[in-house]
Amino acid sequence: MPLAAVPARLEEREREIAAQAEAAQEHIAELTAQLDGLGKAAEEIRITRKTLLELPEPQPPAPPPAQLPDHPAYQQIMAVFAQADTPLRARQVPPAWAATASAWTVW
Repeated sequence: MPLAAVPARLEEREREIAAQAEAAQEHIAELTAQLDGLGKAAEEIRITRKTLLELPEPQPPAPPPAQLPDHPAYQQIMAVFAQADTPLRARQVPPAWAATASAWTVW
């Protein structure tokens, strides 16, 4: 290469490097914006996790009150259990019921 062509070649190479540097700067700007977006998303996830962990555990709903039969026979049987001094077996209930009930009202 002749000495007179060297400055022209250097100038051309300088423009190529400047163009590559500009493209790299644009790419860096895009990646920086993407990194900022990901950082914000990660922070939002951390805040959400912290908020959810601070929430109290939900309490299960209270069971509805027991619907007890309103039948007179039921009331008589419950009276037998209430008067018993010890636990009763199923076969012990009719004799005890007969001893306490003046009239059976079983239908």
